[in-house]
This record gives sequence, structure tokens and C-alpha cells, in this order.
Amino acid sequence: MAAFPYSTIAETTERLKKKEISPVELVQAHLRRIEALQPRLNAFVHVDGESALARARATESAILRGEFPGVLAGIPLSMKSNIDVAGWPCPAGSLLRKDYVPSTNAVLVERLEAQGAILLGNTNVPEFLMSYETDSLIQGKTPNPWNLDYSAGGSSGGEAAAIASGCSMGGVGSDGGGSIRAPAHACGICGLKPTPGRVAATGHFPPGSGAFGWLGVVGPLARTATDLRLLFEVIAGPDPGDARSVPVPIRKISPERIRGLRVGILDSSALGTATPETTETMRKAASLLTGLGCVVEIIQLQKLDRAIELWWFFFGPVIGRLIRKNVRGKENLLSPGLQAYLEVGLQGPELTLESFMDACSERDLLRADVMRQIGENRIVLSPVSSEPAFPNGAGNFIAGAPHSFRDTMRYCQWLNLLGFPGLSLPMGESKEKLPINVQLIGRPYDEELLLAVAEALEGARGPWQAPPI
Repeated sequence: MAAFPYSTIAETTERLKKKEISPVELVQAHLRRIEALQPRLNAFVHVDGESALARARATESAILRGEFPGVLAGIPLSMKSNIDVAGWPCPAGSLLRKDYVPSTNAVLVERLEAQGAILLGNTNVPEFLMSYETDSLIQGKTPNPWNLDYSAGGSSGGEAAAIASGCSMGGVGSDGGGSIRAPAHACGICGLKPTPGRVAATGHFPPGSGAFGWLGVVGPLARTATDLRLLFEVIAGPDPGDARSVPVPIRKISPERIRGLRVGILDSSALGTATPETTETMRKAASLLTGLGCVVEIIQLQKLDRAIELWWFFFGPVIGRLIRKNVRGKENLLSPGLQAYLEVGLQGPELTLESFMDACSERDLLRADVMRQIGENRIVLSPVSSEPAFPNGAGNFIAGAPHSFRDTMRYCQWLNLLGFPGLSLPMGESKEKLPINVQLIGRPYDEELLLAVAEALEGARGPWQAPPI
């Protein structure tokens, strides 16, 4: 069993049930960890130690009475700071929202607390989530716990850094183009981007409404795939506040399902050239999957270049114009990162209703085409990014430039356009000793199989490695 601060949720739950540790001790230890690392890591926007300790004392009393109030009872978690937690500031990285304090919880927060989870605080994000680097005028920059000269990724970078550094045992982020999977990759933890609608996004900013709301989703982050599954099983489910949510029941996948499973190793020139260490990490994952009894083969998916173009059409020009409309007259309050995104995203001709409707229709046809191409492969393996974490301040949206998000993150982005689930899993390291994750891609609503494969793969890989911070 791993020692604090890196024990798993599953291990800790068993120790809590046996009264080997107390919820109060556990929360106090995490609060001390946050206090020690916050000056260097800057992962948290808000910490509510008083409330966390009150919940821990109530949970401890219940356990002493012989009760165990939920599958996550006593487990300290964190939350991305664009997801509503009643009474907490929820600025989404923007001075324009610095005074916003929700009066109600997001649905997923209600579900976590109903199962006994204890929220410690919420974590840093770039302004309006529109960057793969976590830096804002509200909170400043969150560096990488593996090397403070590098980025923790974004937009769920504060969440990934908090979990990787042992300040939190897990949490929730959101993903519109890799914003769960890329920070998990940068910080060497696990992250799941579900199918749109599998986890209700009610209480998330920005709201997932409108004709392209399928682009972004909410999902869990944790240090292990087993913990990821535990969190997913709690937060999954529909809600009337999310028009895309669907009542798909949680399914149990037996380990026997892995043997004989067809896994396609993605080969696509449209997604860029990965670093040699990334390619070697892919080979390692493929070899381990073969050893687990999977049928592993190369798969080429056509038209992913067009999928990337369509993703940028929605993420750049469409969302950029919505943001411009909402911030008009307040441009002086915007962060440099958001201004840099808008400068690139608003380039080109003005949008028309016809071009928007054509793009929506093409997206649906392209999704069906890629589904047919995947064929009998139930899982597809790919990199998360073509490179590991980039140096602080080096990321950008300028196509062709070094560390351009429009080039390095293409492996993530097409899934958001087409609505496929994707899971980011630590598997290797770069020459700079930074983590390298692989991405497991599944069919829509097949998250349980993704998680089962990830658990088997991490079992074959060996124990999770903690950062040196």
C-alpha cells in the first residue's frame, strides 16, 4: 500500500473502514500538503479547510457508529474552478467573474458529496478555459510538479497538478479539446473525457448548451485508472439541466473481456509527428496490450485532417466570436492568454448561418464515417500529444510555431469534434524526465470498457510514479 500522500482512493477507503486512519487525520494531512506546496505550485484558487474538517468530523462520527456514509466517505477531492460549489468563488480564471459565488452545487458535486467525498477547494484554470496552459490574472501560473520550469497543461492544469502532487486524491475537470487528457499527460496522472452526455454538465461554466455543446464534457482525474473508475461511477448519469445527458446505466466489465479484444494502433499523418520517446511509449503500451491477450493491429483513419479543421472552426472562430460578444467594452480586463487566443481565433471571414449549418452537418457525417472505419476495433490507442509538457509560457495557437496547440494537441482534438470518449494514462517519460501518457479511445458510451482496459494496462505497467516535488 502506498503511503500518504500517494495512497489510492481504493486503499484509503479500506483503511478508513478498518479505522486504521480517521477522516479528520486524512483531511488535515492534505490541508498541510496544500499549505506547503501552494507557494510553489499555485494549484488552488480557493481552499475551504473549515468546511472540509467539519465534514471529516461528521464522517468520523458516522464510522465510529458503525456506518460508512458512501463509497467515497472521507476521501478528500478537489474541483476545477469553473464548476459550481455553493459558497465558493467560481471565477473560471477571469476578472470578469471574480465576484461570482454560486448558491447551489453542480450536479456532479451533489453526487460526490452524497457518496461522502470531502471537497478541499477548487483549482486554477486559464481564463474561460481557452488555453492548454494554466495561467490567469486571477491566480497566476500553475507549473508542473515534475519540473517547475514546465507547464502543468490546461485547462484543467490546477486540478492535474494538485492530484499529481498529493494535495488531492482526485477530482473533476472538463475537456473541450483535450483539457482533461492533456494536463493528465503533462502531470503524469489519469484523466477521462467521457462521451458527451454521459456525465451531466449542469453547473459547469461555460454551459454546454447550443448547437455545438457536444464539444465539451466534464470528467474525472485521479492518479490511477481504478480511482478514475470509482469517481466516474459516482458522477455519471443524466440530469434535466443538461439537454445532452443520457440515461446510460453503469456496466461492469469482467477482466475476461480484455483477452481477445481488438485494439487498433492509430496511424494518421494528419495528427503530426510525435517525439521519439512518445513513439517508444506507444510501442510499450502496444506490447503490454498484446501480453494481456488483446489483438493489436495498426489502424489508419482517414479524414482526421478534416476533423481537426472542423474542430478549430467551432473552437476558434465560433467560440471566439461568442466570447468577443460577451466581453465587448471590457477587453482591458482580459488576460494575455485569452487575448492571444482571440487574435488567432477571430482571423478569417465573418461567419454565416450557412457556413455554421454546413459545418454541423459535415461533423455528423464525418462522425459516422470514422465509426465505420474503426470497424471491429473496440479500442484505439494513440498518443495524447505529439510532445510532453512544454516550457512555461511557450505554448501558443499559431499553427506551425513551436509548441503550437493547433499542432501538438491534434491527437486529442478530433475526439471532441466527433464525440468519442478518451482516457489519458501514464506510460513513459521524455528525455527531460517528464511524463508521457498514452490515449485509449473508445466507441461512444463505452467508458466502462476503456476503464477496464486502462486498469489492466496499468497493472501490467507497474506502480504509479510520483513526481519529485
